[in-house]
Amino acid sequence: MKNFLQIFICFVISSNSLSAQVVDSLKFINLTPVEFQERCAQTKDALILDVREYRDYRKSHLRNSFNIPFTKGFETASDTIPKWKTLFIYCYAGGRSKKAAIFFYDKGFRKLYSMKSGMIGWKAAGLPITRKKPESSGRRDHSS
Repeated sequence: MKNFLQIFICFVISSNSLSAQVVDSLKFINLTPVEFQERCAQTKDALILDVREYRDYRKSHLRNSFNIPFTKGFETASDTIPKWKTLFIYCYAGGRSKKAAIFFYDKGFRKLYSMKSGMIGWKAAGLPITRKKPESSGRRDHSS
C-alpha cells in the first residue's frame, strides 16, 4: 500500500507538470529560425517583436522588427497592438520570447510564434540581420 501511495503521488506530480507544458505549447508555436523567416514572409499581418534590451536591438536585429524589451513596455504594447495581428517574437536565445508569447496569449492574442534559439540560432543559420550603422566621428580620411 505504501508503494502504491508513493507511485500515485509521483504520478500526480508528473501529470501536473506535463499538463502545464501542454497548455503552454498550445498558446504559441515554436519555430526554428528558418521556419520563423518563412512563416513571417507568408503572413500578411505579421508584426515582428524583438524582446531583447534596447542596447542589443541597436547592435543588430531582424529587418522590420520592433523593439519591446521584455523588462518593460509589455502592458502598453498589449493594449496598443490589435489582437488580430500575428506576432512573431524573438530574443537572444529563445527563453524570453517564449515567456513573451505566453504573456501576449494571456492578454488575448491568439496568433503567436516564438523563435527557437533566438538571434543565436538566426545568426548560426546565416540568415540576414540589420546592423547599426557606424556613427560618423566627423573626421574624414584625406590619405588618398
